[in-house]
Amino acid sequence: MGYSMETDPETTAKAFGREYQISPKKSVEVCDMVRGRDVDNALNILDEVIEGERAVPYKKHNKRVAHQKGVGPGGYPQKVCKKVRSLIEECKANAENKGLDSEELRIKHIAAHRAAPIQGFRPRAFGRSSPQDTKRTNIEIILEEKEE
Repeated sequence: MGYSMETDPETTAKAFGREYQISPKKSVEVCDMVRGRDVDNALNILDEVIEGERAVPYKKHNKRVAHQKGVGPGGYPQKVCKKVRSLIEECKANAENKGLDSEELRIKHIAAHRAAPIQGFRPRAFGRSSPQDTKRTNIEIILEEKEE
């Protein structure tokens, strides 16, 4: 499985998180929130969501979702934010290892894709069962140096 975008290896760093047991829908919303931002700014935003100070706006499939202060339909997906934050830090370390300036990095591309589920079953009445799959998500990120 490759990246969705071709990049210049001299000015970019990449990281890929495979098969995280997190919600694909919430992952897409978190990725939309931090895309295009500076790395330090994105890490601060994710920390605020983890601490419950800032809500993530849900733009798609937001019926019957509670409204949050100043955002509208949204939530506080802490598990997703922790995974995305760790992946951004990994990519930042990759950039430093390549010799890029970590202060001048921005998120060029970040995307979440549905991964293969873990199949499971839920017992039902009269000896029957229903499928109950665990959702998994792949997240890819590309950081690039800002042009001056």
